[in-house]
Amino acid sequence: MEQIILRKIEEKDVKSLQEIAKQTFFDTFSPHNTAENMEKYLNEGFTTEKLTSEIQNENSQFYFALSDNEVIGYLKVNSGDAQTELQDENSLEIERIYVSKDFHGKKVGQILYDKALEIAKNKNLKYVWLGVWEENHRAVQFYKKNGFVEFHQHIFLFGDEEQTDLMMKKEL
Repeated sequence: MEQIILRKIEEKDVKSLQEIAKQTFFDTFSPHNTAENMEKYLNEGFTTEKLTSEIQNENSQFYFALSDNEVIGYLKVNSGDAQTELQDENSLEIERIYVSKDFHGKKVGQILYDKALEIAKNKNLKYVWLGVWEENHRAVQFYKKNGFVEFHQHIFLFGDEEQTDLMMKKEL
């Protein structure tokens, strides 16, 4: 297996982030959602302005996973008021771990996850949490394997469809 390198994402990387974000989101969710809902989310959720703003937020961190200088995945974690829901000062949210489908099963997600855990431990936080779509069975299994337990659910609107996120956390 080729070596996977993690690199912190900076503002100058916004176009590369936009490309990997759109591609991995599409690959993950398009088989289970309408083309209209996917297009709406891709056009609104990953704009250059939105991603730039997220990169600039001091309570968010992004990392690329690189193989031979090719971006093959990314991680986004949030602390403090950047967290999407709980906003507990003692927690870190893993908002996104996405890996190119060509690299599924090659431990890239695990490497990105381990980085999130390292960040949380370095901040002496009590737990890591996330929301994962209940129909994303691959991701749910990944987090369970890594010791996460479900503690809540919430409904989110994806286009014109209500979907359920499982809220999961892991005590550190």
